[in-house]
Amino acid sequence: MTATQPGLALGRDRLLGYGVGSIGTGVFSAVPGLLLLYYLTDMLGVPAAVAGAVLVAPKIWDVLLNPLIGAASDREAVRTGRRTRLLAIGSVALPVAFALMFAVPGDVPGVLWAGAAFLLAASAFACFQVPYVALPAEMSGSQAERTRIMSWRVVCLTVGILVAGGLAPAVVDLAGGGRPGYAVMGVVIGAVMAVALIAATVATRWVPSAPGPTPLGPVAAFRLARGNVPFFALLAAFVIQALAVAVMLAGAPYVASYRLGDYGLTSVMFVCLVGPSMLAVPAWARLARAYGTVRCYLVASVGFCAVAVALVPAIAAGGLAATLALTALAGVCYAALQLLPLSLLPDTVHADAARTGHAQAGAFTGLWTAGETAGLALGPGLFALVLAGSGFTAASAESPVSQPPGALAGLLLGFTALPALLMLISLPFILWYGRLSKETA
Repeated sequence: MTATQPGLALGRDRLLGYGVGSIGTGVFSAVPGLLLLYYLTDMLGVPAAVAGAVLVAPKIWDVLLNPLIGAASDREAVRTGRRTRLLAIGSVALPVAFALMFAVPGDVPGVLWAGAAFLLAASAFACFQVPYVALPAEMSGSQAERTRIMSWRVVCLTVGILVAGGLAPAVVDLAGGGRPGYAVMGVVIGAVMAVALIAATVATRWVPSAPGPTPLGPVAAFRLARGNVPFFALLAAFVIQALAVAVMLAGAPYVASYRLGDYGLTSVMFVCLVGPSMLAVPAWARLARAYGTVRCYLVASVGFCAVAVALVPAIAAGGLAATLALTALAGVCYAALQLLPLSLLPDTVHADAARTGHAQAGAFTGLWTAGETAGLALGPGLFALVLAGSGFTAASAESPVSQPPGALAGLLLGFTALPALLMLISLPFILWYGRLSKETA
């Protein structure tokens, strides 16, 4: 099943070749959640509730699609011994659809164009992401080696998210802002994404995939997976936390614009959140080896929750330095939230192979990415509901409006207290996974 002997270390070229794909996936995971809601409400004048629906609907489709892609990936692996075809389709189609999302023609209803392009982009993302997440379980049979693979992946993911949050808003400003600025940003960021995705597709052709004697369809795969209780406990924690982070990402441009007084601070806040991750990932990997992955995962989750609560008074007082410092501290915790659950995921796949005799990595990662997609999709939609419920008034860039006090309070609490609450809800699932994994070890 694995491409290497359990104790054999992978070279840096192979680690980087796999990890670079996460630059592209990080861009797509972050930019729509960070900028598309703001683009719809404050550039195109789409009401917040409608804009939220536009963001959620394509991702609901993606949740349904991901398990099907997982089954297709396993069938390809059985037939060819590789997962390359779907990776190639996604790496070519995703950047094009991404650019179209922010290139709404003047005579076309923006909500329809952006929604259709987002649907295409979400489908292309599934074609790449599902087989991509399945690869680490097939690259090595060693848990320690898979943690190395995930460390490289998370560092590259951090670079992608930095590109998304740091470069994308800056490109909008440099291109003159408004709708033309967003159109230029879509092309530039799409090109960066294309290079990363295609490079990873080419670099991982060496990975042999052997999911089992016969591929399982999505229904059979789900029935098989139902007995893997640790997988679903880990998935539940990861999805809830993805939802929390997605809510915070969606709220960042609104906090920068309406609470801190400068939309340009969106990039600064994003860099403060993601930048520390590049340094924190190796530290979390060492801590996980010394004290246990589950324990470190729990500590990081509690830390992120505490920082989100501390941001409430800092932002309310307009304290820019305190806000950025706390955001950087959240970034240290965020690194663990990316690294540690993904390090544990291959363990659940291998444990289930011993239980069932089927190493259906594609099936499990299809379910995993479906859950992750749901969390990332519902985040902007949930924040849009907070905006709508607190009286936020959408307006085009040509006709800006002042927001009522209720809307200002709503967007602040949506950015801070709501993610903290979601993070609290995830904690019992982490504890449950830790107990189950010890029982099944």
